[in-house]
Amino acid sequence: MHRRIIHVDMDAFYASVEQRDDPALRGRPVAVGGSRERGVVAAASYEARRFGVRSAMPSVTARRQCPELVFVRPRFEIYKQVSRQIRTIFADYTPMIQPLSLDEAYLDVTAPLLDRGSATAIAREIRARIRAETGLTASAGVSYNKFLAKLASDHRKPDGLFVITPAMGPGFVEGLEVSRFHGVGPVTAAKMERLGIRLGRDLLACTPEFLTRHFGRAGAHYHSIGRGLDERPVVTDRPRKSIGAEQTFERDLSGLDDALAALQPLIDKVWGVYGRDGRCARTITLKLKYADFRIATRARSLPRAITARDDIADAAASLLRAEYPFALGVRLLGVSVSRFESAAAPDADLFTAAGCPC
Repeated sequence: MHRRIIHVDMDAFYASVEQRDDPALRGRPVAVGGSRERGVVAAASYEARRFGVRSAMPSVTARRQCPELVFVRPRFEIYKQVSRQIRTIFADYTPMIQPLSLDEAYLDVTAPLLDRGSATAIAREIRARIRAETGLTASAGVSYNKFLAKLASDHRKPDGLFVITPAMGPGFVEGLEVSRFHGVGPVTAAKMERLGIRLGRDLLACTPEFLTRHFGRAGAHYHSIGRGLDERPVVTDRPRKSIGAEQTFERDLSGLDDALAALQPLIDKVWGVYGRDGRCARTITLKLKYADFRIATRARSLPRAITARDDIADAAASLLRAEYPFALGVRLLGVSVSRFESAAAPDADLFTAAGCPC
């Protein structure tokens, strides 16, 4: 089973926020941070990057590279606020989110909360929502591991989407310069070049022993990524208060049997994610949206932690039966679990994640 990983990276995040909020800056080379005389550039707009202006560049150098450069004081509280907006979008699709900074994150959508048929479709929808809700653009990479997803998001920046399938992975890596590999910094890249390792195919030709001798424990990682392999999981940074899944139907449901059948894939999605962070929930909530868009929620708390899919299925079905006959046709159903506690989760072998890669 391949994982389905998305790497989302905002485009020139700090500078783009400034250009969004100040129309006078749009289309102009902008540097966030520093000043004309001192300091360093924290971020540069794409207009500034065309002149070679980069983050961490001394302001004096940046000004020399681009005489028309506009320096803007950073507003980190605003950037954090926008970052929270973006993470809220991510959380609609998966609880498996690993932020790397305010402007980028890995998402594991192997068992998504909102399934759009593929990780690519989810990435496309996330990018559209980011644009609609924040006025900013994001690039996304989709692949079967974190290393390749990160490479993919860089491949068509800005405002791009690229997919590296399992069939493409090894060949894609072979032709890239190792200096473009995430985790291979300038010092390591220079050392690799001295050893004759310039492209991925050069890394592929190296034995684990050779790489360990020259790069220590990192050698094993370099040996893996040279083959397009990366077993690192997406590691979440905070516990989620609930896990849920919902679906809007093409036609309203009026029969109880149809509604009970429609619940089952939603329960499967919740169960596929449940327990991954080592916590157990006690409350099951059913959500119904009727044809007139009125929303009803019904919840049941168990006297013990949820330890089986049937715990969710039985409670959700009972709550649904209590609502029948429905006041109107049902246009949406949702199921969620909440009221988490830190008790040991059920046996991890019970959890399954369905879905094809990419």
